[in-house]
Amino acid sequence: MFRLFLGLVLPLVLLATPSRAPVRAQAPAPAAPRAERAVGAQRSLKPPVTPRRAFLYSLFVPGAGQVALGRQGVGGAFFLSEGLALALVHRSAEDLRLARQFQGDSVPASYQVDAVGQPVIAADGRPAVATWTVNRYSAARMRARRTHYEDWLAVAVFNHLFAGADAFVAAQLWDLPARVGVQRAPDGSAAVAATLRFR
Repeated sequence: MFRLFLGLVLPLVLLATPSRAPVRAQAPAPAAPRAERAVGAQRSLKPPVTPRRAFLYSLFVPGAGQVALGRQGVGGAFFLSEGLALALVHRSAEDLRLARQFQGDSVPASYQVDAVGQPVIAADGRPAVATWTVNRYSAARMRARRTHYEDWLAVAVFNHLFAGADAFVAAQLWDLPARVGVQRAPDGSAAVAATLRFR
């Protein structure tokens, strides 16, 4: 088995290894015409996906358009934000459902007792309730839980729209060369310089 492995892998390694033979001087290739160079530059500066397609990718799945454009870090951040937003939407929807389910319920605070301290049994066979507690799911708490649910739903929708807009702008600015670096100023101090070329 080991010999078979060596017989298959060794030729591939030898083919992939660059040649060590000395490089002979060759005449430089003739320069391409200016028009052909311009066409090649335009092709190399073309984004992998169109801005519209990148927008639609990230609109439906936040981060997909960024990944298609080679921005895996930004795409992962948008996807993580989407996962957190959906988890909190689910949690707030469950809280709202429970509040609606138990809105009309109440809890006994105390039971009736007789002269010797024994509980009084009602006609249905259960201890008779003396006082009831106020329902914890009041109208104000219902409004608060509904607001939480709507807020997290808005965050999820905003994440979709913002991810789509970011992917659209990134595809539009794909061919915008920008260089930002630290250079030495005339007085000798360090300065941040940006070079932008507009065509």
